[in-house]
This record gives sequence, structure tokens and C-alpha cells, in this order.
Amino acid sequence: MHKECNHFLQKKEDVSPNTKQCEECEKQHMPTVAIRMCLTCGHVGCCDSSIGKHATKHFEETGHAVMKSIPEDIWKWCYIHEEYYSF
Repeated sequence: MHKECNHFLQKKEDVSPNTKQCEECEKQHMPTVAIRMCLTCGHVGCCDSSIGKHATKHFEETGHAVMKSIPEDIWKWCYIHEEYYSF
């Protein structure tokens, strides 16, 4: 973990996903490679390997800096510091 990144410590662990799939991909009938959940609001978006890249777009639109992989829940990502944190 990056020594200057406090974003991992600031995010709640009790946030629940809003849906089980990428919210935007479901609406647009787009395929999804993997999904990520925002640890600020529970938004579920697709990864950057997916066509929509909706998790990154969510960060760009909201400034919500930390997301985690779901459903496997094995790491977090800070968009601001571009750092992974493994559980």
C-alpha cells in the first residue's frame, strides 16, 4: 500500500453493492468481463477490460476514489494513487 494513501483506511467495509452486475452494461445490453464495487456508495461498474469501463467512469464523474473487486473480494484499488491493496 502506498504510504501516502489514506483512501483505503477511510472507506467503509459495510457498503453493499447496488446490483449484482454492472448497472450501465445491464441498461445498454453490453458484455462485462469483471465487476467492481465503489466503496463509497455501492455503485457496481465493469472493469477496464470491459467495453464500457464503467467503474472508472464512475470515479471520473463522482470522485469516489476506492473500489473493490466483486464477488471474489480479494483486493481494492485507489484511482487517485493508482495503488492496489490486497486482503
